[in-house]
Amino acid sequence: MIHIPILRQGKPYKSIDVNRAFHYRTGEQLAEISQANIGLIRRDLLKQGEMQAALQGFTTRELIALAKKAAKHFAEDELPLGDSMQSPDDIVKQITGTTGSPNVMVRRNMEKVRGVLDSMETVLSGLTRLPDLDMLDRGYGEIGGRALSFFPRGKSLGVILPSNSPGVHSLWAPAIAFKTPLILKPGGSEPWTPYRIAQAYIKAGVPPEAFGYYSTNHGGGGEILRQSGRGMLFGDVGAAKAWSGDPRIEIHGPGYSKVILADEGAKNWEKYIDLIADSIAQNSGRSCVNCSSVWTTANGKEIAEALAERFAKIAPRAEDDPEAAVAPFASPDIARRISAMIDQEMDGAVDLVEAKRGTPRVADKDGCTYVLPAVVHVDKSHALANREFLFPYASVVQVSPEELPDCLGPTLVCTAITSDRALQQRLLANNHIGRLNFGPISTMKISWDQPHEGNLFDHLYARRAFQSVLETVA
Repeated sequence: MIHIPILRQGKPYKSIDVNRAFHYRTGEQLAEISQANIGLIRRDLLKQGEMQAALQGFTTRELIALAKKAAKHFAEDELPLGDSMQSPDDIVKQITGTTGSPNVMVRRNMEKVRGVLDSMETVLSGLTRLPDLDMLDRGYGEIGGRALSFFPRGKSLGVILPSNSPGVHSLWAPAIAFKTPLILKPGGSEPWTPYRIAQAYIKAGVPPEAFGYYSTNHGGGGEILRQSGRGMLFGDVGAAKAWSGDPRIEIHGPGYSKVILADEGAKNWEKYIDLIADSIAQNSGRSCVNCSSVWTTANGKEIAEALAERFAKIAPRAEDDPEAAVAPFASPDIARRISAMIDQEMDGAVDLVEAKRGTPRVADKDGCTYVLPAVVHVDKSHALANREFLFPYASVVQVSPEELPDCLGPTLVCTAITSDRALQQRLLANNHIGRLNFGPISTMKISWDQPHEGNLFDHLYARRAFQSVLETVA
């Protein structure tokens, strides 16, 4: 039986208290996972200074080089998993086993993690916008004749992780190159990826002391956020609201990402329908960057019908089928509750995909429960106009050009296909849009030289006023 231990400054620790991970379909136990109590976490986090010191002897460029090595280890090598070893094929099967995500989606998300580790110099340059990353080692520098200086906001980064998709782990992985140790709480169904990232870094030469890994309960997760120097939380609306008042915590909640079509974009919508469909359905709709609503100034009904036509062809497939396009839910009850929630809020709307398919939205196949794609055509005031669910779901909403972008609400990623310069300027000025794409760019397309959600460097470092007349620091 695989046992996943706690990592206390990189050292494995087996707890008496364990949780168990089971295969979503067969019910077979896949692993037992040591659980950390609040007292153990509290004691360990008294040593954050020691964890930080373990990274201070490295230059930023040395850590970038180690990240590149870690990328290769992560993608290609057998790495420790407790007392056993884990191959790249093993982890794909394990993630699929506990989350239900098909192999092809897991591999795609694992590649995102590898890509970030391998491209760490590009990532850091994009996040810092510094022409010389050596400035991070000196703590000061000069851009355009102006002096500037940086200092760390805290001694560690505590991260409360989700279970929905391995790709999200690419967001915190650069912390090591920023000389910030990691305190990780894995998601209940996905303990595999964060542990493997830590082991890949350690094999590459990063000090083990820089890593804490604590599978724990809700109270233990709260202790990590309270005691870590800086925090990062992945969670639902309720979790995000609970920590929204703490500036130390960077919150990654629902994305409500959108595609906008206006003027020529709305007129020529057929040119972009494949891109829109991909933005909605890639990764089985489980990413915060998946498009969850399409806002158009014309042809709303036609766009909704075209999406429904495509999505009606999506059917459950085996977990190892390379054509698998929708993931089952590890819990059938959750799948049925999500679908029931949509039905309760229909209020005159119609699931166009379900109507074309002629079968219910919830499907059972080979012992698995799926929520098949859904598309609704509604007005902006409808309850389903601006919602997000853990499966391929989208509303199509037709509005006037003047209503954009004020009608959108919070939006993690907005792809705007429009040549209307006035609308472009309004979008640029809107403070509710996190990432803005002009032109036919999938909401799922991430550029490593751009921050995805928030900016990890700004979260971990602050600027100070700085002047010097000393030759030794000139």
